[in-house]
Amino acid sequence: MLDDRSIAFTGDALLIRGCGRTDFQKGDARTLFRSVREQVFPLPDACVLYPGHDYRGLTASSVGEERRFNPRLGESVGEDDFVGYMTHLGLPHPRQIDVAVPANLRCRRPDTAAPAGEEPDWAPLSFTFAGIWEVQPGWLEENLERVQVLDVREPDEYAGVLGHIRSAKLVPLGALMGRAKELDGGKPVVAVCRSGARSAQATVLLRKAGLTKAANLADGMLRWRAARFPVEGGTD
Repeated sequence: MLDDRSIAFTGDALLIRGCGRTDFQKGDARTLFRSVREQVFPLPDACVLYPGHDYRGLTASSVGEERRFNPRLGESVGEDDFVGYMTHLGLPHPRQIDVAVPANLRCRRPDTAAPAGEEPDWAPLSFTFAGIWEVQPGWLEENLERVQVLDVREPDEYAGVLGHIRSAKLVPLGALMGRAKELDGGKPVVAVCRSGARSAQATVLLRKAGLTKAANLADGMLRWRAARFPVEGGTD
């Protein structure tokens, strides 16, 4: 809410002519009712309300409108009426709710622990929220001779303005599964692309092809160039 009480953001609590569900994620209908009645509805009638979402494409309402016209929480609705209504909504649970709720309760942080028995010992890697092993540019710059650098961009990017890392082997992502056998299975592979997105996918494909010592270059060539590490080709 703004200090002058002219605008308030109601998230998924008070929606436009509706409210958020309370039948999962430790929701409580009485708590929701009291929160809206005690914290939102006392605001000025003209206070503009912005909900977290609206399935009809509406973007804003006002305290006066919702107090008068909201069919669930309007001023004519009693607390027990609201609790009874919310208790018997009978709506199916959203898809993926059993995955989303635990993640929300952890502040949206998914499990990031590395798979048991897969802690790599060939480099100081980090395991991302997306489940990808990553190596930092500084380590790679100092250890180029110990790994295979696999550039999965397109040929025009490999020869383009960002240049490429010395000794990097060009295999575009779309051709990787058909050419994975060209890589040395006994030597770690660091996949590289422009920003780290395609090369993250490349590490997944490499592991499926049996190359388990594979990692992504964090933030790709953009970060490599920002750190001013040497490249072949490219422009300043």
